[in-house]
Formats: sequence, C-alpha cells, structure tokens
Amino acid sequence: MVGGVQPLDPESLLEPAAAARGLLGALLERTLSDGTVLVGRIVETEAYFQDDPASHTYRGQTPRNAAMFGPPGHAYIYLSYGIHWCFNVTAGPAGYGAGVLIRAVEPLEGLKVMEELRGRGGRELSNGPGKLTRALAIGPELYGHDLRLPPLRVLQGEQVPDGLVERSARIGISAAREELLRFSVSDSEFVSRR
Repeated sequence: MVGGVQPLDPESLLEPAAAARGLLGALLERTLSDGTVLVGRIVETEAYFQDDPASHTYRGQTPRNAAMFGPPGHAYIYLSYGIHWCFNVTAGPAGYGAGVLIRAVEPLEGLKVMEELRGRGGRELSNGPGKLTRALAIGPELYGHDLRLPPLRVLQGEQVPDGLVERSARIGISAAREELLRFSVSDSEFVSRR
C-alpha cells in the first residue's frame, strides 16, 4: 500500500505547531520482526515546546527527554502513568526540545494483527496515544529512532484540507491547558475525544 511513498522531510518539522498540523494525514508505518507491515493514518496530534510548562523539556535536557533535543524526525517514546507507551515525533531544530505527540491513527493496513496486539478492534483500536502504540507494537526499543527508516517510519500522506482540521486545547495535562495546540481530523471516527 505504501510502496513508493516518501518519508516525511525533517525540514517540515522545524516549527512544532506547524509540524503537528502538517502530520495530520501522514502515514505511520511499522514493520514487525516477521515482516508484517502495519499502517495507520495520523488523525490527531499535539504540539509541545521547550518553553511550554506542559512539555517534558520545560526544565531542560535529561536522559529521559534527550531525544526531544535532537534533530527533528526522530522517535521520542515515554511511559505515561507507568502503564502506556506514548509516541512523539521530535520537532524543532536540534538543541531545542520540542515534539509532536501522536494521539490517534486510523488503521489502514494490517488490521487483523493490530487487533491481536491491542486485544480489541473498532474505534477503540487506535483512538488514543497508548492505544495506538499497543496496536502498532511501538515501545521503548524505538526511542530515538530515525523515522525515515524501518522498522518505524512516518511517510508523506495526503494533506488534510484546512476545512477538515479542528484545533483545540490539549488533553490530559495540568499546565498550559488553554493552548490550542491539539490538531485533529474532524471527520475521523478515530479521534480520541471531540
């Protein structure tokens, strides 16, 4: 399905809010060790900046958040509430700690395997950051991974028209909740919350 599709250009990720908007419609491709390919279309994102009190980078660089200070287009993966892995695409120039949380994907390829990995199907398959990482088998072993390369790639997808993009406050944070840095595709049933 995604043969011939180009990896996302890291230069398109230099401004975090624009990156979060631009990642809508991009394809997240995960190749498992047995060669199975899983693909989802990104339908919900959130931007985080270094000077943002809700960001993991707000207090500076640590071993945990080091990937976010690296070049754009790499994986920043962290454990949320000790339960769920969350996947981010690093954004901003190298040395500036920023990223885009991928909050939801619409499954396109490898649906049966995704359902087995997740333990359920339908809308609940990948409509949240912890759900999509389970459905796509994304874990800490991919921390810092260059997202232009297998086994986890972000590929150029069909750009989502402005009329189908909703911008709203981020979810599940305690600081800077008023910032309109969450982007979602209005007609996708896989968006986590309306």
